[in-house]
Amino acid sequence: MNYNDYELRDLTADQQLSMSAAFPVLMRKVYVWMTLALVITGFTSYGVATSPGILQAIYGNQLLFWGMVIAEFALVIGVSAAIHRLSLTTATLMFILYSVINGALLSYIFLVYTASSVATVFFITAGTFGAMALLGYTTKTDLSSIGKYLIMALIGLIIATVVNLFIQSTGFTLILSYVGVLIFVGLTAYDSQKIKQMLLQAPDAGEGAQKLALLGALTLYLDFINLFIYLLRIFGRRN
Repeated sequence: MNYNDYELRDLTADQQLSMSAAFPVLMRKVYVWMTLALVITGFTSYGVATSPGILQAIYGNQLLFWGMVIAEFALVIGVSAAIHRLSLTTATLMFILYSVINGALLSYIFLVYTASSVATVFFITAGTFGAMALLGYTTKTDLSSIGKYLIMALIGLIIATVVNLFIQSTGFTLILSYVGVLIFVGLTAYDSQKIKQMLLQAPDAGEGAQKLALLGALTLYLDFINLFIYLLRIFGRRN
């Protein structure tokens, strides 16, 4: 159950003080962890892209490539589903490992797109993400109903993307990219509000609350990465 303004007024002074002290600490951890994960992904991606041997090992070996893809899904599902059973250290290491694998798999963007367009789209993504995260954090409007539609739209996008793997339509790819941008712009605002509401209920900044903050960081990291990829497909200039 989420606290609303009236419920917060009914809490004791000690409870409100505890929440007010823990909340900014936890929110700061969300964005610090997300930023560190993005930095790890960026450096890994560039490092792999400038290492022909590693590139060949990943993209020249289908078993290794698909093993890394499966590992990504397993790590996300594992952290999300078992966050309460994992220790904070284990969950953090899994997040770091995911960031590294994702960076390695994203190394292709430096081969397909010019470095200047990658940098430009990154800053566009950062600006868009920041604006929508701020909107989700500050708005008084309940975005939960919108979030349900966005999640359904995301499932549809995934199905359409799989279908497009077989039909290989350039026009359809562009349409899916615009749809993807709209979905992840909305999800950024929705997830920001959801994370804020979740952490407002944390009684302190102990390990349990920090694990929830880490899960929030993973969620926003995924929103950022997907928004970046879809914007790159639209605005990126190819080599």
